[in-house]
Amino acid sequence: MYQFSYTDVLSDSSASARELEGKALDHSIELLRKAAEVGPNTKEATEAIYFLQRLWTVLLEDLSNPENGLPDELRAQVISVGIWILREAEKIRQGEVASFDGLIEVSVAIREGLE
Repeated sequence: MYQFSYTDVLSDSSASARELEGKALDHSIELLRKAAEVGPNTKEATEAIYFLQRLWTVLLEDLSNPENGLPDELRAQVISVGIWILREAEKIRQGEVASFDGLIEVSVAIREGLE
């Protein structure tokens, strides 16, 4: 019979969560790149923005949870980035901005930070 320490279980859970977050960010980046290719007023753009907004809503909810394991300063920084992403996505949705470049660059940076 296997016995796991609490720390082992927590580190496995953290690794699994990080892997899932990475996959979700990868999917978001893929959608954003497709949207950038075809333009802001397309089905692809709507899909990318919708997914991005849902993803960051979940991430922000998790980051605002006091039980989140990230250091407070890092959490605050990522929350600020998430708020910017949501605002920028809304600007694209409303036709105020046409470029997905900033969203892609920041999303890639966040994704690379998970590795």
